[in-house]
Amino acid sequence: MEALAVSAVLFDLDGTLADSAGDLALAVNTMRERRGLAPVAVEALRAHASSGARGLLGSGMGVTPDDPDYPVLRDEFLANYAAGLARSTHLFDGVRELLAALDARRLPWGIVTNKVARFTTPVVAALGLAGRAATVVSGDTASRPKPHPEPLLFAAAALGLPARTCVYVGDDLRDVTAGNAAGMATIVARYGYLGGDTDPSSWPATGSIDHPLDLLGWLPEDNA
Repeated sequence: MEALAVSAVLFDLDGTLADSAGDLALAVNTMRERRGLAPVAVEALRAHASSGARGLLGSGMGVTPDDPDYPVLRDEFLANYAAGLARSTHLFDGVRELLAALDARRLPWGIVTNKVARFTTPVVAALGLAGRAATVVSGDTASRPKPHPEPLLFAAAALGLPARTCVYVGDDLRDVTAGNAAGMATIVARYGYLGGDTDPSSWPATGSIDHPLDLLGWLPEDNA
């Protein structure tokens, strides 16, 4: 493949850099335990992890944002998650080596996530990425979250780069939608959560990867 003409890499967090499904599932299963319900297997919830409270409450509790009890249940879920957001969350295999390779190639990288800052900041710190990422944009940093392009445009501006010189890597259709709208190349992390019900091969992305280190083949060897 021909390397993309990019000067920086932006990543989604959950399902792209980090596997947070265990901690998110625990937040749901704590709710179920309080109600005398059996736990749901992490693997059954994994596909919905990128969708946050909406996806996990839908899969794990059978409620949607239209349910009148949803706001209360969402707040309970978020409180549970805040109490244990870095117990089992870890970088996907190969991510640490990928980020080291980006540093060696002098390609700055950043994080753009829909996770709000009160969760993003401690998770990024627990993963050992605080101070390494050139920018971190949370779901409440810009006025509108993904799939709107504003968070990605905010990140590019923070890097001092035109959006077209960045590539965005994510595991959800909204990542591709946001990246395309921002004028960036987009790469699908097929090893991530992928939303469960869609075929990522149909997403209008620039390309896809099956392992984090596969991204290196899409990037220039040196950003001098």
